[in-house]
Amino acid sequence: MSFTDHIIAFLQNGGPFIYPIALVLVVGLAITIERWLYLSSAHRTNQQAFALIKNALKTGDINTISQHAQNHKAPVFDVLQSGIARISSASRREDVEYAMEETVMEYMLRLEKRTPFIATLANIATLLGLLGTIMGLIAAFSAVASADPAEKANLLSSSISVAMNTTAFGLITAIPLILFHSSLQTKTATIVDSIEMAGIKLLNSLSFNKQTDNNRG
Repeated sequence: MSFTDHIIAFLQNGGPFIYPIALVLVVGLAITIERWLYLSSAHRTNQQAFALIKNALKTGDINTISQHAQNHKAPVFDVLQSGIARISSASRREDVEYAMEETVMEYMLRLEKRTPFIATLANIATLLGLLGTIMGLIAAFSAVASADPAEKANLLSSSISVAMNTTAFGLITAIPLILFHSSLQTKTATIVDSIEMAGIKLLNSLSFNKQTDNNRG
């Protein structure tokens, strides 16, 4: 019996709750793949943007940053541009910082979109597995109560085995989804931290340049 045959037999012997758990697994994997591709693209474009404005961030060259922002699309450019746009009307460093934080929050909503669903689906899979096992055990003991005494042991053992398959499949579904959720959260945090770091570097450079100009004056 091949590995594929074992999987098919496992699913067939798991009872009716196997199917909603399988649906949860498919939906969870679909969300994971979509989010991973989106976050990977955002991380890649950010890294390319950092390479372009690395020196400009150190010197506080807002003209170069604005020029690259017009020619390239990346989350970090939008955040920096929101701060640069506020510089002319801002009297304090905090005003520019708040403008960039507002844009960061908008991007966090996009980056974290649908990711919490994965953790929810993992919990649903676990609970469906437990519910399927309980319902299977109820059905098993009900069947044993009216069965021939000579067949009770075999009937009970086979029924319990089928019921436990549901719990096993629920855990098989939930554990990878939890790991995927954790990985996506880590990737999201890395992107957000890199954007905030770029904003802080720009603010520090602008503050340093302004202080230097005042000292010269």
